[in-house]
Amino acid sequence: MTEPSQRPVPTDAADVPLPDSHALIAKLERSVGLTDEDRGTLMGVMSQRRWVSSQVDLIREGDRPESVFLVTRGFACRYKILVDGQRHILGLLVPGDTCDLHVAILNRMDHSIAALTACEIVEIPRSTIVDLTSNHPRIAQALCWATLVEQGILREWLTNLGQRGADQRMAHLFCELLLRLQVVGLAGETACFLPLTQVHLADILGFSIVHANRTLQHLRFLGLVDLKHRHLKVPNLARLRNFCSFNPEYLHLSRRV
Repeated sequence: MTEPSQRPVPTDAADVPLPDSHALIAKLERSVGLTDEDRGTLMGVMSQRRWVSSQVDLIREGDRPESVFLVTRGFACRYKILVDGQRHILGLLVPGDTCDLHVAILNRMDHSIAALTACEIVEIPRSTIVDLTSNHPRIAQALCWATLVEQGILREWLTNLGQRGADQRMAHLFCELLLRLQVVGLAGETACFLPLTQVHLADILGFSIVHANRTLQHLRFLGLVDLKHRHLKVPNLARLRNFCSFNPEYLHLSRRV
């Protein structure tokens, strides 16, 4: 990976879809009813944005974290590099996702975060996070919910790696990402922009690139998914979910009554 780009807008940014509504607000309102004042506060936090090019590190393992990154457009990832140079992607960040709400209390990063596509990001200072969590109770509750959802996704990914077969593992990932992108207005009922290459899929799912290719081709052969030209299409969503036993409860998209 390379250092953050100083260009205002990368040349590949035109391919990155714009959310129908502000992604972070759309996401947080799944957990709690925000007021107009809350929305205004969040918009103020996100007023300073910048673009980074694809394959650029936002922060690296061993760096001292000073702020929280928020993705407003594009796709980013958490990753670690093994001693043999192999990369494992630990999580995907889509618009509306933040990179570890309280990361600035740590001395050093234990993993790296990079842009997979051109990304529009906001760097939120530690002092702003303290203000949001101390003085805005509904925003604090919503941010806590987002952290718990992130932990739920990590648990499901661990289950995916440990207990599901290759085909089910990949199908489950597609089901999850389609739903996460629907929440922020970036997906239809059965289709979305999904710029994951077979290299990305291999690094996420613990496959070789050859195995990732074969698995994707098998899902296509079964008529479960069609991923090409950076777009995912699902001919029959209920069938795909049934194939991989996808249960969306770990995303906690229904408010507690």
